[in-house]
Order: sequence, then C-alpha cells, then structure tokens
Amino acid sequence: MDAQDPSQLRISDADRHQVAEVLREAAGEGRIDLTELDERLEATYAARTYADLVPITLDLPGVRPSDLPARPAAATPSPVVSGPAEKRHLAILGGLERKGVWVVPQHLTVVAFMGGADLDLRQAQFAAREVTITINAIMGGADIKVNPHTHVIMEGVGIMGGYSGPSDSVPAELDENSPVVRVRGFALMGGVSVSRKPVRGTRRQLRRGRD
Repeated sequence: MDAQDPSQLRISDADRHQVAEVLREAAGEGRIDLTELDERLEATYAARTYADLVPITLDLPGVRPSDLPARPAAATPSPVVSGPAEKRHLAILGGLERKGVWVVPQHLTVVAFMGGADLDLRQAQFAAREVTITINAIMGGADIKVNPHTHVIMEGVGIMGGYSGPSDSVPAELDENSPVVRVRGFALMGGVSVSRKPVRGTRRQLRRGRD
C-alpha cells in the first residue's frame, strides 16, 4: 500500500489558528486589505488538509516556512471497524444511553424532545475515520464524552439554548491519526455539551473519582 500523501492529512484547529495569525499580521502590514483578510480567514477555518492552506498564503512574500504549520510525516491512518453507515434515535420524554465499547456509525442522528441523551465515546469504535453526530435537542439535552485522543468539531446552534464544548478535564492529545467527531444540529430551549475526560478505569480517573 502506498504511503499517504502528507499534504492530504487533516489539519488541527491549532494549525488553522497559526495561519490566521499570519494573515492578521499581513493585514497589519498592508499586504492584504480587510476584505481579503475576511475571505482568507473564512477559507482558513474551512480548510481540512494541509494542501488547503497552501494557496491562502502563497502570495505573501513576508511569510516564512516557520510561520506555517509543519506537515507531519506520512503515517498509517487509524483503523476503523465495520459498522452501520447511519443510525437514528428518538429520546421523547425519556433517555438514550450509550457507553463502554460500542460502534459509532458514520452518521448518527438523535432527536431529544423533552428527553436526554448520554453518549460516552471514550471507549467507542468508529465506522469511519470521521463521523457526524447530529443532535437536535428540543426542551431536552445531550451530553457527549470523548477521550483525549478524539478531535471534536462543533457546528451546532443554540436557540434559547446552548451548544458547547469540548470542555477539558484532561488535556487533548491529538495527532494526524485521531478520529474526528463532527457534532452538529440545534438546541431549542435545551442544551448539548461535549466534554473531554479520561478513559474509564484509568489511574487519573480513579484518583479524581469522576466519570
């Protein structure tokens, strides 16, 4: 099997912030105007791979290689397991709970109407390298737990409610092989939160005495 092209590897939020700082410095020097700055920042935060970042700063003569994120060496992607492409769940005046070792489908949709969902992904396996969890909470809520090695992208919207996270009780430990969990949907008079916690049974968790 051929080695994966490093330019096609996924970038992190830290990589996007690094390029954003380069763009803001270029705008401060008058190299790009405010309209261009807005356009390039939008492209930066929409970028997914290192290759996507290249054209954003290509015409800036003041940019040094050290200013940009370093591409990691080619690596073998994290394996995924066989699992469903899509699953849907309803939590109406009740609850949905998933914990321990379970398979997260590529697309998981949960509707919580005056109910709640507790999704513990710390020991979960994934049916795809990137999975999407859509949670629509209407006068209800959802709590998602991930481990330090899971990259979370929040795209939800709060309407008289909130979409928040990931909050960290342990530091994130992300690399190019980290699984990606994209959380989207809406919270209407409800809430959806994501927290990063240690894996169940680890020494740190037992010492802190928390889930």
